[in-house]
Amino acid sequence: MIPRYQRQCFLGEGSQALIERASIGIVGLGGGGSHIVQQASHIGFKHYVLYDPQTAEDTNLNRLVGATIRDIGQEKLKIARRMIRALQPDARILSNIVRWQLKPEPLMACDIVFGCVDSFQDRDELETFCRRHLILYIDIGMDIHQVNGEPPRMAGQVILSAPGHACMKCVGFITPEKLALEAQAYGAAGPRPQVIWPNGALASSAVGLAVDALTGWTRRMRASVYLSYDGNSSLITDHVRLQYSPKVCQHYPLANAGKPSIAVL
Repeated sequence: MIPRYQRQCFLGEGSQALIERASIGIVGLGGGGSHIVQQASHIGFKHYVLYDPQTAEDTNLNRLVGATIRDIGQEKLKIARRMIRALQPDARILSNIVRWQLKPEPLMACDIVFGCVDSFQDRDELETFCRRHLILYIDIGMDIHQVNGEPPRMAGQVILSAPGHACMKCVGFITPEKLALEAQAYGAAGPRPQVIWPNGALASSAVGLAVDALTGWTRRMRASVYLSYDGNSSLITDHVRLQYSPKVCQHYPLANAGKPSIAVL
């Protein structure tokens, strides 16, 4: 092991080779995704598939890791590549300045995909894609809820979705009702409150799950993970819904994995 990673040796013999060989996809390079890019680069990941069609704006600078005032108007992809290259100059980076649905093929080669997207619809489509191609999917997200007369409530989630096991529908995070309400409100949501520290907490948990999935260092890797983040109390706990979720996913049968085919009758 090279000296840079000596303090990661507890991850197990050969762990750094596993990390360096793994290919990770990061969809969305804003508040959450930029944290994941930074941490993955420090840990030693060398194969990246990145997606984000947006440029950095002044309002992003309160949470976009790696961005400076000089980056306003620059592609978020450019900022992410710069962070990676600063630590992993020989990294292989496939960057796509489009929505991932328009060019999904590079994701097929990933071992793990991180979803850092805003909508339930995007999450649903990304998880469906990963299930079909037997890719481990890790979703993160946070939101602020305002109730009259009460302090703002900060909440978030980290969900690990593994093929064959409970999906985001199984644990009740994605429901037909949520998808329908979101579709009705499309375009009317306006700017959403976002700050840097909850994204950091959620991204750190997500990266930790990914490293454990690759190295097995904790010897307790769970097939399904649904972590609930309470930003007001700074607590991350197992969501209560997880204990009631099915052991085997009924929404994405393993038999449906692979490239879709059309039967001609």
